[in-house]
Amino acid sequence: MEKVKLHESEISVEERLRALYSLQLVDSEIDKIKTLRGELPLEVQDLEDEVAGLETRLGNLREEVVNLEKSGLKKRNEITDSEALIKKYEEQQKNVRNNREFDSLSKEIEYQNLEIELFNKKIKEFNNLTEEKKLVAGDSEGTLAERKTDLENKKSELDEIISDTQKEEEGLFKKSEKIEEIIEDRLLTAYKRIRSNARNGLAVVPVQRDACGGCFNQIPPQRQLDIKSRKKIIVCEYCGRILVDDEIIRESHI
Repeated sequence: MEKVKLHESEISVEERLRALYSLQLVDSEIDKIKTLRGELPLEVQDLEDEVAGLETRLGNLREEVVNLEKSGLKKRNEITDSEALIKKYEEQQKNVRNNREFDSLSKEIEYQNLEIELFNKKIKEFNNLTEEKKLVAGDSEGTLAERKTDLENKKSELDEIISDTQKEEEGLFKKSEKIEEIIEDRLLTAYKRIRSNARNGLAVVPVQRDACGGCFNQIPPQRQLDIKSRKKIIVCEYCGRILVDDEIIRESHI
């Protein structure tokens, strides 16, 4: 069932101010819980991204090693083929009819020997690259194991905090939603905008020692009287926060 908000004319300015300050108290408690978690959610996300990146890199390295080993095996097979051809040409040289045929076969043998040298050179390169990739992969495996351990620890730490505060946070969110129901959309939007721009998340503050409780700038006596009269919503002319008097502060609680 859709919840219907009260019309602006149905609640007094004083009731709106009390609702806004009550909402501020609840939201500040939620902020404290988020502060308790600190940077842990971001740290967990960063570690998850790093682990995923390391796993991808390690997978690529392992694939490169497999491909290099396949390339080395292919060259060894080509050496075997060349050696077979050399043996074949040497046998044919025993039955040549003239020098031209002998020289032709000699050139073929020479060519295959050059091919074998080239194949061996390639095999050596592949072997060196394979060893390099294996060393890098080994380092990556070590780093990955460390990061996974860090991730498990951070997740456990975050899960423990969430477990300890989840019930309280859910209760606060319900209170926040209930209070929001009695605040008209225009005022609620203004409250949330002020709160999002405030460094400490305070959108509604008391007048303390003749000054704004948010930016600490002095408030003229007449303006303080207007705030105490609760006839209209008054904001600090310096920081834009909504101002309430001491009595509302004393009577308000979560």
